[in-house]
Amino acid sequence: MTQPVSPPRDSITDKVPQDRPTAWRGLLARTDVRTLSLLGVLAVLVLIGGITKPDEFLDTRNLQLVLTQASVIGVVTVGMTFVIVSGGIDLSVGAIVALASVWATTVATQEYGFAGILFTAVVVGVGCGLVNGVLIAYGAMVPFIATLAMLASARGLALQITDGKTQIVTVPSVLDLGERDAYILGVPPLVLVFAVVTVIGWLVLNRTTFGRRTVAVGGNPEAARLAGIDVRRQRLYLYLLSGLCCGIAAFLLIVLSGSGQNTNGNLYELDAIAAAIIGGTLLTGGRGTITGSVLGVLIFTTITNIFALNNLQSDVQQIAKGAIIVAAVLVQRRTASTT
Repeated sequence: MTQPVSPPRDSITDKVPQDRPTAWRGLLARTDVRTLSLLGVLAVLVLIGGITKPDEFLDTRNLQLVLTQASVIGVVTVGMTFVIVSGGIDLSVGAIVALASVWATTVATQEYGFAGILFTAVVVGVGCGLVNGVLIAYGAMVPFIATLAMLASARGLALQITDGKTQIVTVPSVLDLGERDAYILGVPPLVLVFAVVTVIGWLVLNRTTFGRRTVAVGGNPEAARLAGIDVRRQRLYLYLLSGLCCGIAAFLLIVLSGSGQNTNGNLYELDAIAAAIIGGTLLTGGRGTITGSVLGVLIFTTITNIFALNNLQSDVQQIAKGAIIVAAVLVQRRTASTT
């Protein structure tokens, strides 16, 4: 008996319903939900600023100011992200920025001009990072204690150098970087430096062996050691990196303020840690993103700008920041418990 022949399958109509869910699943798998959420928060803040103070907030100069202010703490946050991803912490970044800025603006240093100020700021930052790294990696000190000691020491040394006075920068080539004439296509040079540091930080963390080792050390130091990673040396390099970022940030702050003060970098450690946390970096280590940290910096800087434009008190601003940090940590814990 002849079997009935089934009608030919329409390849187009058959494949589309099957492929479409697969395509959507692939798109969602590649989408970083946290990054999209941070972008949404930033968009809401921009909307609030545009509604409350449209003329002031949306002005080009104000937006340039927001990006410029974000650049200094942003560079520090990039280094902090690496340290936290490795399972460490650095409470001394603000004090290192202060020490590097005042050491680089002494009369003796300014005699060497632009190169002298930049070189001194970077060397001081790296030197402090070296001390932190040696104490933590080879001295077996807890990062919290070692960097807390550096915080106190660096602040004290910065105060001793300045004697509590502001050191004015007199080098024209340094001061000119902060002028509008130095802007490139409307973008301040400090923002360009921040962008370069961010791109390099992203590439190092996500596309190099150094980045993979950093994540491995933060996730499980013992497993990383058994895999052949020199954990102590890796931690030393990470605190050197953090010190380097602090040195660069100190130079940017010198350009921005035209001076060096022992009060520079006040509470930078808290701002950098908070930005990294809301950006998705786990305080326990093993996970973090440079993109999220940068978005966290922009969110906090935008909040500060909106509060300033609306003449709101700084204490309310600090309460708002604290609430954001708590919410971010709760979201992290909930996400970790469901994965």
